[in-house]
Amino acid sequence: MLGYLSPISHWQQWIAAGMPALDDSIPFNKHSDLNRCRIDSPNGPLTLTIPVRKFERKSCPLSEVCISEHGDWRHKHWHALASTYFNSPYFEYYQDDFRPIYFGQQERLVEFNAQLNTLVAELLNLEALNHSTLHSSRSTSLPFEGESEGAYYQVFAHKHGFIADLSIIDLLFNMGPESLLLLK
Repeated sequence: MLGYLSPISHWQQWIAAGMPALDDSIPFNKHSDLNRCRIDSPNGPLTLTIPVRKFERKSCPLSEVCISEHGDWRHKHWHALASTYFNSPYFEYYQDDFRPIYFGQQERLVEFNAQLNTLVAELLNLEALNHSTLHSSRSTSLPFEGESEGAYYQVFAHKHGFIADLSIIDLLFNMGPESLLLLK
C-alpha cells in the first residue's frame, strides 16, 4: 500500500508488481507509513506525520480515516519540504504541482495520499499507469520489505552521508526525470 509519500522501496516494489490497484479497505495502523513520511533535512532524517482524527472503533478501515487540521500541519509539512529541498535540482520545477495538494481541502487521508501518489506517478512518467490504480479499490495490499534503491545525489549527503529509503519525494526532487531509472 502506498501511503503518504511512501519510501522509495515501496514504490519499487509496487512498480515491479505491475502497479496493482491499492487497497483502501485495510485497517488503518497509526504506526504505519500511511500517514507519515521520512525526508532528508540539514539535521538528518525528518519524519513528517499527518494528524488524523480519533475514531470511535478499535480499528478503522483506511478509507474512513479523516485528517485532523490540528497544529497547522499542512503549512509545517510544506515549509519542511520547501526548506529542505529548496536547493535540490528539481524542487523549483515541481513545487507548483505539489503546493496545491498541500493546501487543498481533502478530508480523508486516502484522498490526500491518492492526489500525491497520482502526481508522483505522473511526474515519474508512469504512462502505463491506470489513474484508478491510485484510488480506492478492494485489491490485495502489498507487503513491503527492505531498502532496495541505489545511491543517488542528495542535497545533504556532504553533511551526513547518503540516507537510504527516504520518501519518494527525496528521489524526485533530487533526480527529477532520472528517478524512474533508479526505481526500475
